[in-house]
Amino acid sequence: LQLNTFIELKSNMSNETGSFAKELDVTMEGQESSGKTYKLEEVSKHCDAENIWMAIHNKVYDVTKFLEEHPGGVEVMLEHAGSEATYAFEDVGHSLDARDLLAQYYIGDVHDDDRTEKGATAESDDKGGSSSALMLGVVAAVVAAGAFFVFGGRT
Repeated sequence: LQLNTFIELKSNMSNETGSFAKELDVTMEGQESSGKTYKLEEVSKHCDAENIWMAIHNKVYDVTKFLEEHPGGVEVMLEHAGSEATYAFEDVGHSLDARDLLAQYYIGDVHDDDRTEKGATAESDDKGGSSSALMLGVVAAVVAAGAFFVFGGRT
């Protein structure tokens, strides 16, 4: 019953807003614009330990002060320094707390000429969400079948 409720809730949210992720604002869409814009060429100049910028979801962040605090280590930050890092950011699966923390390093938006599609991060389109719900259902069915097999003959 709980699994069906989750799938129904997710389905309803996807139908109403087009994306379960947008409902949670994981793309930082709600972040107020600073009015400044940066081309990715400018972002790419900030790529060393003394000065790290990244573009994530068409927002530009100066994460220099966060370098030593990053739980994933300095190396991963340097690997994506000066780049469009949306895919890498999403691939790790950062928490909502991490996304909130990122907001304090926001310095501007990616210039219109360099903006990327919001849905172009990894494979997080509506098909991906449906696949996740389907996979969750399959796992639940396998666990239920296993429990029945192990405990089904007992009274």
